[in-house]
Amino acid sequence: MTGSTRDAEGAAPTTEQQHEIDHYLQTYREMAGFVPPRIQARFDSLGRTNPELLLAQEKVRNLVTYTDVLDQKTVQLILFAVLAVQLRDAAKIHGHAARRAGASWEELQAALNLAYLFGGVSIANHAPSILEGVAELEAKAIAEEGTVR
Repeated sequence: MTGSTRDAEGAAPTTEQQHEIDHYLQTYREMAGFVPPRIQARFDSLGRTNPELLLAQEKVRNLVTYTDVLDQKTVQLILFAVLAVQLRDAAKIHGHAARRAGASWEELQAALNLAYLFGGVSIANHAPSILEGVAELEAKAIAEEGTVR
């Protein structure tokens, strides 16, 4: 990275940066089968205004998400539980990603049960709609891709 973040503001990405941006977008497609809308919006905005910051964010995300220590099913189940305990709607995306990585419905429910320990009855009350959201994403992926990994 060269210069400060301020130097990069308003600059279109270089060819090399655009290649890296495209690579990171592909990681979302591989994870979920699509790029989630808020992620796409962040890529669009920062890709135009501050591609250096966008690439820094994605480098950090990839460093912690794609580790040699945890397989992707485990990573996605952990993210699913963390987001569920916070009642974040992104939980369904990571539940779907966990399914694509080989998690069973029973494993998703077990992750929600763990989330309940720290989130209480609200998590238990939201669990059915979270799982329904995962099933909807899975059905959409099957329709668009023809398969679930």
